[in-house]
Amino acid sequence: MKLDPHKHQHFYDNWKKKGMQLKGLSAANAKLLRDYLEDMELGHNINPASKKGSRSPGRLRNQKGKLHAILLTLQQRTTKKSVTKITELEILSYFGDMRKGKVNSPRTGKPYNATGSYVKSFKAFYHWYMRSSKKKGKIIADITEELDSKDEKPKFNYFTADQLRAMCDNATFDYKVLMMFLFDSGIRAPTELMNVRASDLQWIKKDNCYRLHIREETSKTFGRKIKLMLSSDILKSYVDKHKLNGDAYLFTKQPKVMNKYLSRLGHKTLGFGDLQEKKNPKDPTYVRYGITLYDFRHCATCYWLVRYKSESALKYRFGWKKSEMIHYYSEFLGMKDTIQEEDLYVDITKTELQRELDKVRTEMSIREERFVAQQQQMDRMNKILEAIANEQKIKKAKS
Repeated sequence: MKLDPHKHQHFYDNWKKKGMQLKGLSAANAKLLRDYLEDMELGHNINPASKKGSRSPGRLRNQKGKLHAILLTLQQRTTKKSVTKITELEILSYFGDMRKGKVNSPRTGKPYNATGSYVKSFKAFYHWYMRSSKKKGKIIADITEELDSKDEKPKFNYFTADQLRAMCDNATFDYKVLMMFLFDSGIRAPTELMNVRASDLQWIKKDNCYRLHIREETSKTFGRKIKLMLSSDILKSYVDKHKLNGDAYLFTKQPKVMNKYLSRLGHKTLGFGDLQEKKNPKDPTYVRYGITLYDFRHCATCYWLVRYKSESALKYRFGWKKSEMIHYYSEFLGMKDTIQEEDLYVDITKTELQRELDKVRTEMSIREERFVAQQQQMDRMNKILEAIANEQKIKKAKS
């Protein structure tokens, strides 16, 4: 069973039990959104280019929240009771204004961030509407073709291995283990992290380290087995201390609690984030833009990128199918040019050069042997001449 740290299933099931309420939406828009979510839960009318099967509770909740807000603000903006009446120009204008900060969230009253993610949600919904309508014999024009779904990538806090050690020096033992494990494994947090059990660790005696099994059912992409090269020793102490075995989970604190601790620690030790005040005497401050679980995956990518000889091996460790994810997660931070002259040669050229080098070395060796032989011969001749000269001196002395 996969642990759901965000409780997506729980909250989505509760919403359905309470009648699938969509406050503020017209009857037409509410019906369309419910039909869409029911189809996605079943895996019905799915985009042919997407993977088959039902969508996860997390995906359903995310779509519900975004589409509820979009349909509600579209109603208020155009006074049209059904999204099916919206024109291409109206939808372009709507998302253009959202990108400019002119459309406010009905929940917070503030402008939206990451407009691209809302565009993607709407496109997925509208394309479902087109497919389901086509099955009923009605062809719908695509009003989303010219929508821009790009967004600036969220910034992350970059720290080095040395800075990680500085944080560990100021952390409690359990959080020290957590940080070393995150940085070493590069595991997705909290989804994969919260599903790691004691039985997923196998001690490799010859390498003196753990092999971590990230199971298929808990991974976003694929299961994998990786060596923990940095954290095994301290992790072993942690496992022994808490007597973890079998199906016991390694980390059980709530992600929200972890992020709060890490953000404060990162601010105190490295100065990351902005310290903000809040109206709560028991907890008067919080760190905005501080270090989170998510930052460790980014920094782990930067650390391991220069240490893996193979791109495919690096992708395997981090559970990626596409090479573009390497740049997305690392931004090549902390990288440096390590090219060597010998790296310029292709394998064939290198072989030819090696042969030439071997030939030159052989010739030099022969010449050296000849030189030694000649030198020895010269030494012998010098000794003979010296002996003759000595004999002549003796003869002159006698005469």
